[in-house]
Amino acid sequence: MTAAVTCRGIGHSYGDRTALGSVDLEVPGSGLFALLGPNGGGKSTLFRILATQLRPDRGSAEVLGHDVVREARAVRRSLGVAFQSPSLDARLGVRENLMHQGHLHGLRGRELSARIGEMLDRFRLADRAGDRANTLSGGLARRVDLARALLHRPQILLLDEPSTGLDPTARRELMETLAELRDERGTTVLLTTHLTDEAARCDRVALLDRGTLVAEGAPDELVNGIGGDVVTLAAEDAPALAAVVREKFGGDVTVEGDHVRTESARGAELLPQLLGAFGDRVRSATVSRPSLEDVFLHRTGRAWNPEDDGA
Repeated sequence: MTAAVTCRGIGHSYGDRTALGSVDLEVPGSGLFALLGPNGGGKSTLFRILATQLRPDRGSAEVLGHDVVREARAVRRSLGVAFQSPSLDARLGVRENLMHQGHLHGLRGRELSARIGEMLDRFRLADRAGDRANTLSGGLARRVDLARALLHRPQILLLDEPSTGLDPTARRELMETLAELRDERGTTVLLTTHLTDEAARCDRVALLDRGTLVAEGAPDELVNGIGGDVVTLAAEDAPALAAVVREKFGGDVTVEGDHVRTESARGAELLPQLLGAFGDRVRSATVSRPSLEDVFLHRTGRAWNPEDDGA
């Protein structure tokens, strides 16, 4: 399948700080693709480059074969973009915001009215069409912003932290809507997120950390690459417990706060052994399948912390 987005050695620095290193990346067409990373990981910088808001210092990037620097106008025509904070005109109503967005893309008359109606229905906004933007809740404003981004039926939709301000139900509905756009229209959706569960619902994930691409692939592939189960023990003195677990059972044993974490091909069999040997030191214990957070730990050597600023 032809790539919708291609990056070759793309990078950018802010003064002496490298926000994005030399990243090579391909985003397949007609799918959900997540740029996952903690704060300072480089995902927002890459987003701004692809949205033609920021010129890269090095490397190149193409959107549907158009260079984001030399052919920025052609790139913008193919994109729908929704930034982390909704960019609505607070003084205008919902329908008026959509109408002005349509005018920017050359839409007029019946075609524009039909598309506005389609967006109002898709995002369940018909009963709020006359409401001024400054009266909307965060979740409603996000839905209007997504409707604006999709009004001209772009081939690629760029979303920067799209679930910001949404409750869990609204987040789930958002991901369902994005999947419908992929399946019904073949839209390519590229979103940034620091939520691992959100990224896990995408077709592919690029994991960025401190400006570097540390993993890329389908979520299940990345998780299965770790193998086995994750056994987690809560303890008063986690470092001391980790030391004796490592000495007696070997393996990769790590400490995350007051938790000791290790992996095993047969976690359900290892757990009783651990409790038999060190049960008096353990407050609680769990066995679980690996997650994208575990992928991050494996690739970086650090526990997942979405608020990490990269310092």
